[in-house]
Amino acid sequence: MRRIALFLLTNIAVLFLLSIVCRLLGIDQWAASRGLGGMTGLLIYAAVFGMGGAFISLAISKWTAKMSTGARVIEQPQNEAERWLLDTVRRHAQNAGISMPEVAIYDAPEMNAFATGMTRNSSLVAVSTGLLQQMDREQVSAVLGHEIGHVANGDMVTLTLIQGVLNTLVILAARLVGRAVDSWMSGGRDREGGGGIGYFVSVMVLQLVFGLFASMIVMAFSRWREFRADKAGAQLAGRGSMISALQRLQANHGESTLPQTMAAFGIAGHLATGLQRLFMSHPPLEERIAALQQQG
Repeated sequence: MRRIALFLLTNIAVLFLLSIVCRLLGIDQWAASRGLGGMTGLLIYAAVFGMGGAFISLAISKWTAKMSTGARVIEQPQNEAERWLLDTVRRHAQNAGISMPEVAIYDAPEMNAFATGMTRNSSLVAVSTGLLQQMDREQVSAVLGHEIGHVANGDMVTLTLIQGVLNTLVILAARLVGRAVDSWMSGGRDREGGGGIGYFVSVMVLQLVFGLFASMIVMAFSRWREFRADKAGAQLAGRGSMISALQRLQANHGESTLPQTMAAFGIAGHLATGLQRLFMSHPPLEERIAALQQQG
């Protein structure tokens, strides 16, 4: 539950912060005074902030991942294990039809790995020391194939587009309803230079509510992309190896040390029950294993 709360608060806080900044700086009033207060202007405003924030996050994703995990990019392999890691990633990348990603190792006790980057041909694949120590090479190869699958499928860009579009719709819908509420509170009178307190409060509350529903949609896509990446891992490294790797991950007890901003990019996510399942970034490992077994 703590992971879900942190994820929601992180995404909703971005929208809240944008609203407060725009309010304090008078951007809403400035737009209205320039004739941008209508639907077209509002849509432009929502798109700039909704899509802009998502793509800025994507653009700095590799840098953020390296800084937050302390990942060390392998430029010159220091031992045979690192040489094997580079060779395996290179082989998977060639078979998947993408450019060679940067390959990194980060220090963490749990078995984990992630991929990120702005494009298919400018990506980063990182694995934890725990994964290298606790899995055999066939299993590690399958995990690397899974991560290469994310890159080849363009999952990072697609997730960013979905998040950006939903952010835009949240901003737009909250302000449209906020205007209606403010108009009702003012007796139908138009306010000069923007809305009053009814508008501001309504927008804050509605962004929270709409943001919750938007997060459900983003997480639904995130779960679906894990099945696709598992399939890619099975194609690149063998179905048996992919199933074996997922089974090994079931022994990955304890909380992940990945920062919350990177949690959705890990090989496995948190478990939840009831309504909390709607906010899971990954399907349960049992379901992923069963999906691969049924492909046979």
